[in-house]
Amino acid sequence: MIAKTSIYLLIPALIVLAMFAVSCASQGKRPLGMTDGKLAPCPRRPNCVSSEDHAGSARIEPLAFTGTPGAARECLKRTIQGIGGGIEFESEGYIWAVFKTTVFRFIDDMEFRIDPRHHVVHLRSASRIGYYDFGVNHRRTAALRQRFLQEQARPAGSSAVDP
Repeated sequence: MIAKTSIYLLIPALIVLAMFAVSCASQGKRPLGMTDGKLAPCPRRPNCVSSEDHAGSARIEPLAFTGTPGAARECLKRTIQGIGGGIEFESEGYIWAVFKTTVFRFIDDMEFRIDPRHHVVHLRSASRIGYYDFGVNHRRTAALRQRFLQEQARPAGSSAVDP
């Protein structure tokens, strides 16, 4: 009886330990950045979405913006931070942000390329490790899109207040 109880305790402990090890492994990789002036294509896994990818379920629409590219960049930075992301790197037309899951601290990377000619922001969101993300990247980009639209609608100089 004791051996059976020990197995029931050991299995969850091993699962948690394995998840922790996977989480630690996700800390090292970095996003690919831009290639030939565009965001890197998604690998053929369901844990990545991109507005510059033309493959079925990985395809999402870019964010349309009004105003100047600089204003769109500032709005995008507020939006990223407003939904819990941290900006790791930015240049005039590119932003790389990181989002971490609550429990196991898995890292997802979001990259943004501002296209001033077409008044859109292209985005790519991908899990650093694993195959399936249970739709996290799709939901995050949808939340970001909604928040970005709200931020753009705010009068200049007003500050966002979280609901």
